[in-house]
Amino acid sequence: MTGSQSALAVSVFLACTVEAVEALTIVLAVGTTRSWRSALYGVGAGVLALAVVVAALGPAVSSIPIGALRVSVGGLLLVFGLQWLRKAVLRASGLKALHDEEAIFAREAELARSGGTGASGSASATASRSPSIDGYAFAIAFKGVLLDGLEVAFIVLTFGTNQHDVGLAAAAAAVAVIVVVVAGVAVRAPLARVPENTMKFVVGVLLSSFGTFWLTEGTGAHWPGGDASLLALIPGMGLFAIALVAWLRAGAAPARVPGSPPLERVP
Repeated sequence: MTGSQSALAVSVFLACTVEAVEALTIVLAVGTTRSWRSALYGVGAGVLALAVVVAALGPAVSSIPIGALRVSVGGLLLVFGLQWLRKAVLRASGLKALHDEEAIFAREAELARSGGTGASGSASATASRSPSIDGYAFAIAFKGVLLDGLEVAFIVLTFGTNQHDVGLAAAAAAVAVIVVVVAGVAVRAPLARVPENTMKFVVGVLLSSFGTFWLTEGTGAHWPGGDASLLALIPGMGLFAIALVAWLRAGAAPARVPGSPPLERVP
């Protein structure tokens, strides 16, 4: 392999690794906190849609208006990310009751053992209303994979065409994706042991950060350093959320909007 080929392979590998890590982060977030089944269905649908687009358009895929997709995906991530982050901040500050899955399960089990019709009726009604697919988890995973997948395709076509070696660029991209997927499988089990409220706090920070990043790029603006700016944006969002928690714990909570339900203080 010549020096130029080595440079091409390394450049594509690193660039595609960044995009794959972004997609993996989103999939792990919604899979761990919402539904793995729905998230994986979203991944499969995203990969299938990406394959169809690339196969149908070929090199012309680089002409797809990626800005509109970034605005769509970024807006969706930002909306849901801020919703989750708001709840996580309120729970961490003690202004909203913590979501205790074990306590909820124990309470429902006790009601069921006591033969309470309300509990069984509620449980059956909830089960009947529960969709087999979590639409939110599916949509987030699908759009994240499709967007980052298209960006990987752009990288391969751009770098490969410039160096007249699309095959090598595609191989480097495939290796990058495989490495990231293997890493994702390895960290899935440890992530499952993280407390739910802590996980939702982190997910809120991540989704809000990615949403802000993509929404801004989709409108035509550019972040200093490109994707590397996420290394500052994510910690910055996290520190801001932690500062909000400290502020609320100090008793400087904002006035409640008239007509909204009262805040739930934890004893």
